[in-house]
Amino acid sequence: MKYDIIVVGAGHAGCEAALASARMNKNTLLITININNIADMPCNPSIGGSAKGIVVREIDALGGEMGRNADKTLLQIKMLNKSKGPAVRSLRSQSDKVTYKKEMLNTLRNTNNLTIKEGIVKDLIIENQKVIGIITESDDAIYCDACILTTGTYLKADILVGDKRKQEGPHGEKRANFLSDNLSKLGFKLLRLKTGTPPRIERSSIDFSLLKKEDGDSEELTFSFDNIAYYDYKKQVPCYLTYTNEKTHKIIMDNLNKSAMYGGFYKQLGTGPRYCPSIEDKIVRFKDKPRHQLFLEPESMYYDDIYLQGFSTSMPYDVQEKMVHSLKGLEHAKILRYAYAIEYDAIDPLQLKASLETKIIENLFTAGQINGTSGYEEAAGQGLLAGINAVLKLDKKAPLILSRSDAYIGVLIDDLVTKGTIEPYRLLTSRAEFRLLLRSDNADLRLSKKGYEIGLLPKERYKKVQDKIKEIEDIESEIKNVTFPKYKCNLAEYLKRPEIKIIDYVSKFSKKYTKEALEQVEINHKYEGYIVKAKKEAEKMHRLGKKQIPDDINYSKVDNLATEARQKLEKIRPRTIDQATRISGVNPSDISILMVYLKRYYNE
Repeated sequence: MKYDIIVVGAGHAGCEAALASARMNKNTLLITININNIADMPCNPSIGGSAKGIVVREIDALGGEMGRNADKTLLQIKMLNKSKGPAVRSLRSQSDKVTYKKEMLNTLRNTNNLTIKEGIVKDLIIENQKVIGIITESDDAIYCDACILTTGTYLKADILVGDKRKQEGPHGEKRANFLSDNLSKLGFKLLRLKTGTPPRIERSSIDFSLLKKEDGDSEELTFSFDNIAYYDYKKQVPCYLTYTNEKTHKIIMDNLNKSAMYGGFYKQLGTGPRYCPSIEDKIVRFKDKPRHQLFLEPESMYYDDIYLQGFSTSMPYDVQEKMVHSLKGLEHAKILRYAYAIEYDAIDPLQLKASLETKIIENLFTAGQINGTSGYEEAAGQGLLAGINAVLKLDKKAPLILSRSDAYIGVLIDDLVTKGTIEPYRLLTSRAEFRLLLRSDNADLRLSKKGYEIGLLPKERYKKVQDKIKEIEDIESEIKNVTFPKYKCNLAEYLKRPEIKIIDYVSKFSKKYTKEALEQVEINHKYEGYIVKAKKEAEKMHRLGKKQIPDDINYSKVDNLATEARQKLEKIRPRTIDQATRISGVNPSDISILMVYLKRYYNE
């Protein structure tokens, strides 16, 4: 059997990769260990968050599915950082885990050119350093022109609880036992990473009267630029807030030797996420803090589980009971599912091109946690780009490479392929130097044209963006004609004052405009100076990005390069001068030497 593209794994990366491939008219196979776990949320029951919510909007703007699926299945939604500037605002929703999977599966099943199959992949079929198929654990050979690996945390996964180690994936699922070893034989350097999940608590056993209630926002919000609200914002499901305390901390410290992380049961443990540490790690690293906040989040309307956000642990079950019962409101709580840590194999992302094609095997792409990232949103963004670029590669077209000034997805991928990672990578607003340009509100304006031109974003959706652009242009004309003689200025200048809102002056306009278009105009004028400066810096980076480095360059022939710079450049082989500037160990003097060399020998 032969397909154009095979996608291995059906988590958030795999779903986006398969949908992009099929929607771009490639005969696509999506192969997964368990169809019932497609688009599963094995950890937190949410989509979005700081920086991550902007990624979801970028996925939507390019023609991906995560935003629309999140809108269909949310229990609660809010805009984070509303009191701060637009650069750091980001949507976060509580999703219904049951309906999220169901809706995504329905979308996949109703997509043309897409076949779903159960199976575990154990090896790749390689010919002349090019992937031409896969082999399953049942020894079936399935052929393809390109393959995308989105294996999540299933590669040689181990579940860790105290001194117990089980060879299984999330939910006690089978793990992929052989694929990572075979990738190693092909020349891939592997990483051993670790993440974890908190306990789930029975809703009826919690005393919510002792906890602080956290409601969603009192207005309709959507991830997708379709702006279809599938929920009643007046009937959102609340979350609740509690805190660890002195008793909790004492239980943890007294039992630290029983933790999988700290107990010394294993010679070597995978590296855990610095920005989402276990509760043991928080107590050890931040001994000066008297408490840590914990959120109680609903997982679904179809069952009684409450997710204890911020309480990830690898303690034995009996210690987990004591820890949970020490918390206010949870003194008599019943644990429905205990917390655990999970170890798994990933590949060193420095072995990837910016297109997410591997440097070692042609037409083999990887996306998601196999690339060393954490988070559903980071996975989905990579999956979308891997799917797009696999299609473009087969069609002999240039890959879609998003720059750091184009999108947070561009920041994410550039960080991975240029800097690499030794721990589960998490996207943060602080990683984006152009975050004022990469806002939640303008993802459609930034990326929809790219999605349309590659054939992924439908024409009717792109027309909505064009209509929005026309609206913005019309408003820009109108605000110049609204004058304030007292202040000797027009509304365009008046909007720069922090207390002035454009919505208060819509009665002076010739027609009614959408809230989204008005918001764009207000932001553009309020932050004009900062935006202009950021655009100049982005243009400078773009100019350097145009200075391509030839694939056949031999860095040993570039005289006077520092030894570390030569080694790093040879290993990473950056595509452009711009990318080379971000490699750790490559200094400005090395860049100058490299540019002189390129000009002399390549007429660059």
